[in-house]
Amino acid sequence: MHTTPPGPVDMPRIFPQVIPFARTTIRLHPRRGSPTAEQSSVGGPLLWPADEPWPICVGDGAYDHFDDAPDPAEVPLVPVAQLFADDISGIPFPEGTDVLQVLWCPFDHDPWSAPRPELRWRRRADIGALLTTMPAPHQDADPEYVPDPCVVDPEPVTEYPTHDLPDEVRSQIRRTMQQLEADTGWEYETDLAVASGIKVGGYPGWTQSPDWPVCTCGAPMEHLLTVATCEFSRGDERRWIPLEERPAMAGWGFDSADDHPWRAIQNPAGLMLGDAGGIYLFVCASCPDRPFDYRFDCS
Repeated sequence: MHTTPPGPVDMPRIFPQVIPFARTTIRLHPRRGSPTAEQSSVGGPLLWPADEPWPICVGDGAYDHFDDAPDPAEVPLVPVAQLFADDISGIPFPEGTDVLQVLWCPFDHDPWSAPRPELRWRRRADIGALLTTMPAPHQDADPEYVPDPCVVDPEPVTEYPTHDLPDEVRSQIRRTMQQLEADTGWEYETDLAVASGIKVGGYPGWTQSPDWPVCTCGAPMEHLLTVATCEFSRGDERRWIPLEERPAMAGWGFDSADDHPWRAIQNPAGLMLGDAGGIYLFVCASCPDRPFDYRFDCS
């Protein structure tokens, strides 16, 4: 079980201006393990139909970076996440589906020099005979783009916008933010607002300016999933480390030995997306087939 500590301040009382912007995100709390294809997971095996070809990357972009992959057409996508409707609330599943699968190519792609994801929506009862062995990642795939298998422990958390906070609202609360930090040490940006880590819904874990995609139908897309490098980073660890794991963090530091337990808590999937950045997936909830887009940023 993983429990995010409660907010250290009474947000409705101290920052009433941000209450209309509150959203619920589902922190997945991935931790290294041995998930099965029947489980929600990060980097675990997928419930894949035996008669459906495994997706490969064709590397068709002019600046896709396949310097180490002589035959990009033979690069299989790698599993990133599998999420079941029974486990994760808030996912806008297309009608008649209850499984979301996320895969990506473990090589850089333009326009961001980052993995390029794909989605699969499925109905579990219709899958039939299962693929028993997934293709191994390409021998030259960047290991930091291939998530280590992790079990998940979904937890809903209320969050508030940082980069997505309207300028007029930020100007209203700026002095309160500064005074609160001076009095208590708690920072709005890192401790009170957007939750860290791999998560569903809520706000993207931007490190740069927001870049929300718009669907071809004209509707703004919704944030579906943040795939973050880290579950917490320097500055936000006081708030976002689960209560149950704090004893294992004793003596931790960013200069700790590689085998210190904190490293498996901070980066359980072993990812490094750019400079500790993230990939953000979006879907259009207005279109029945849920078209998607994605963004990448890093510090």
